[in-house]
Amino acid sequence: MTGPAQSPGAPHSPGPAQSTGPAQSPDAPQSPGAPHSTGPTAAVTWHRPLLLLAAAMTVLAIVAAVGLVVDPRVVTGAPLWAKPLKFALSILIYAVSLAWLIGQLQRGRRLGWWAGTIASLFLAVEIVVIVGAAAFATTSHFNVTTPFHTMIWGLMAFSIVVVWAAAIPVAVLLWRAPLGDPARTLAIRAGLLIALLGMALAFLMTSPTPAQLADFHGVSGAHTVGRPDGGPGLPLLGWSTVAGDLRIPHFVGMHALQLIPLAALALELLGRRVAVLARARVRVAVIRAVVGLYLGGVVVLTWQALRGQSIVHPDALTVGVTAALVLLAVAAAVSGSAAATRRRAPGSIRPS
Repeated sequence: MTGPAQSPGAPHSPGPAQSTGPAQSPDAPQSPGAPHSTGPTAAVTWHRPLLLLAAAMTVLAIVAAVGLVVDPRVVTGAPLWAKPLKFALSILIYAVSLAWLIGQLQRGRRLGWWAGTIASLFLAVEIVVIVGAAAFATTSHFNVTTPFHTMIWGLMAFSIVVVWAAAIPVAVLLWRAPLGDPARTLAIRAGLLIALLGMALAFLMTSPTPAQLADFHGVSGAHTVGRPDGGPGLPLLGWSTVAGDLRIPHFVGMHALQLIPLAALALELLGRRVAVLARARVRVAVIRAVVGLYLGGVVVLTWQALRGQSIVHPDALTVGVTAALVLLAVAAAVSGSAAATRRRAPGSIRPS
């Protein structure tokens, strides 16, 4: 990302780059309140098909929220309109994020545009299937009760694979793109890679369970591990409170695309008031720890779900591993920041 620190939703001011003074070392501290130097200024061109999809998802989210209030029907123990609402919000956030990321590209824009357009098309296919199933008060996922439902579920599964694959060239292009501030660059690249991992975790839900194979009733695949889908769950989210739930690591991993870059942005803003965070190398050290913690968290959540353990009832082993992960991340952030502050900027004079 280039230009001064801005929120992902804020447009960059177009126009030619202007000289802002002598080049500064990445680890040289900046005065609190001063904007960080992040390289040449460039206008961001948002991906329009993804923005159009996001606008449509905003409307759908409103409609689904109204449906939750006025329509009392349930499917597999959950409110009928809960799934359309969740997917509309998730696609909305993903579409805006991907539209912004594609806008950061200075090279490979055509490839990025096509990847985003393909993703927007197949995300639309996925949500049409979900809303259509809700309209007929049936399930969209894992439903192979009839040849028609099998075809629809196959179309939806294919769409999910295409959306996942479309994000790969964007990740490659961003990995090679000059994005300005080093901590923000690390956050964007790592966030997208972890998001790809989180999206890929959905494939763990598509295989039939042993219970389904032993007594098949037209359902092939499940969200939960250890019990059938449809049991007690968290409000709105629906995540199981009595069994492992693979939707949790899938959700957390996928939204690394937003949360890790937001952490980098928060550090940039804090760097205007906290002198130590004004150093780019310090922010990089902290973001490295955040990335490690986030990735470790996705691994722990997946491990917990595969053991059939509910997110709200972790055992001592899960709590211990999580605590150790947090302590390691804090230690890495502190030690990395301390090492960064001890480094001298190139050309500085060592005290006599």
